[in-house]
Amino acid sequence: MATGTIRYWAAAKAAAGTAEEPYSALTLAEALEGVRERHPGELTRVLLRCSFLVNEEPVGKRPHDSVPLTEGGTVEVLPPFAGG
Repeated sequence: MATGTIRYWAAAKAAAGTAEEPYSALTLAEALEGVRERHPGELTRVLLRCSFLVNEEPVGKRPHDSVPLTEGGTVEVLPPFAGG
């Protein structure tokens, strides 16, 4: 089991009610399941539209259960942004 930090941005931050929280998981899928359990409701809906960075690397379309998490790592939760 790896531990690290999940960081929420924009709408994900508002829905979570926090800017960051710890994870304890082996894969991105496990970490996100923990997020859904801790924050049922709006954040669960926001996550459906988010992209993710794991240790600054885009996850893209990879299955979340195939994305390993590392000890001391960071997961960034990025909802769609307007503008640019």
